[in-house]
Amino acid sequence: MARLGGDAAMTTLFVRLKLRLILGNLRGDVAKQVGFIFSVLAAIGCALGGFTLFSLVRLAAPDTALNVGIVLFTAFTVGWVLVPLMIFGVDETLDPSRLALFPLTTRQLTVGMFAASATGPWPLASLVVLAGGVVGLAGGVGGVLIGLVAVVLQFALCLVASRVVTTALSGALRSRRGRDVLAVAAVGVVLLSQLPNLLLNRGLPGDLSTLLSSTGEVLRWAPPGLAAHAIADGGLVGVAELVVLAGVVALLAWLWIVVLRRALVTPDASNQGGGTVRRSWIDRFLPQGQLGGVVAKELKYARREPRGRVAWLTAVVVSGIIMFTLSGNAGPAGLYSAAGPACLAALLIGIQACNSFGIDGRSLWMNAVAFSSDRDLRTDLAGRHLAMAVIAVPVLGVISVAAALLAGNAAWAVPAALTAWGLLGVALGVGAVASVILPYTMPERLNAFSGAAPGQGALAFASSSLGFLMTGTLALPIVLPVLLGIAWVGVLAVPYGLLVAWAGRKVAGMVGFARLPSILAAVSRTG
Repeated sequence: MARLGGDAAMTTLFVRLKLRLILGNLRGDVAKQVGFIFSVLAAIGCALGGFTLFSLVRLAAPDTALNVGIVLFTAFTVGWVLVPLMIFGVDETLDPSRLALFPLTTRQLTVGMFAASATGPWPLASLVVLAGGVVGLAGGVGGVLIGLVAVVLQFALCLVASRVVTTALSGALRSRRGRDVLAVAAVGVVLLSQLPNLLLNRGLPGDLSTLLSSTGEVLRWAPPGLAAHAIADGGLVGVAELVVLAGVVALLAWLWIVVLRRALVTPDASNQGGGTVRRSWIDRFLPQGQLGGVVAKELKYARREPRGRVAWLTAVVVSGIIMFTLSGNAGPAGLYSAAGPACLAALLIGIQACNSFGIDGRSLWMNAVAFSSDRDLRTDLAGRHLAMAVIAVPVLGVISVAAALLAGNAAWAVPAALTAWGLLGVALGVGAVASVILPYTMPERLNAFSGAAPGQGALAFASSSLGFLMTGTLALPIVLPVLLGIAWVGVLAVPYGLLVAWAGRKVAGMVGFARLPSILAAVSRTG
């Protein structure tokens, strides 16, 4: 009884600490408060919408409803494993090293961290969506009673599985190499998630019902599948499945304790030295002076910064998915099949320029004190744009050639590449203006998927949305005719893009030079 009372007290303590961390992080910061309100509203919307949609599964045939429930329960488990890896460093309760110096036993830490994982709007939203499975799958009173227990066990499975993985990988995720591996793996997961859609678009045999049935049969004996089947069965078989599921949760909890005990005594590899700095071969071809120095610095960022590589990989992967989807359609191929993927990649790459100064952080003060006029700021932006173009121009060229070959006409690669390069110039010009109007912090301790500091997500979303909107509007005169098949307009795209990029730097120089103290303060916040 004393142990149970201690566990209850520890649970209450960690929940209160989690809530205090949330409230303390919002105090006196309007941007963070707006972001938190937006997150809560999104969680409420997802909870209500997910519960309703899961409940409507009841209208389908019993076998179909069961297969849908199995797939959704499994998707929730996989999501709970993957998403915390992507936000590692944003949520401080995910890193056991933050609690290593507290006088707590491993058991107390386990109980407290489990309670912290279940605290917040999104965990509660997940629990509400899972509860929709009881309405959608239960066939009677027994199914409802078993379903309530199954939802609790499924929720516990998500939490414990998530904690096992994040705790086991916490040491690697604090290192740059570990974040790089995670970035590549996550992009691979996104690509694999689109594989069924790509295969169906390529005309392979099979339909949605067959795919759903075969997937349900495969996942039937996985722990989430047992939970869904227990709700649908509602009898003694369902009780037996719940016993097995409870055993899996208990086994994962024991494994988590073992992994946590090891993580608390393992040295932090992220504090080890990074070795010598090697000079890149491309440095010898760069111009002298401020412009060349900025280009060299940005190219080093591109090579060493995980978040930059994620953005580049995402652009390539998304454009690859689009080009395969377009080439697999039964309709006639057009110039849009080659230019569309290339322009999308250019847009995704160019949107990185909407927060050009965020990656510098506090070190931007050295630039700020060195700039004597708006011309120096324009030169700095020109160096950043040139460094991005050094990488983006050949990448967009390769994407254009690949898309044109898949579309069946290699000659389409020329207008596709020219249009993509022009769109890139437009995005860089818009990004220069957005960088001086809506700058935000990119803290060092976050992972490869974090584009902004905690509480600044709404500001980052506004900056990206503004960038997409303005880039699309300004690029419409050169992109739309090419997509409609007027290939010769692509010849005008590059000069137009260069003109917009120059104009964007001109405006950003005039506006940004006067706002340098504000920009420095915005990118230097501690999150």
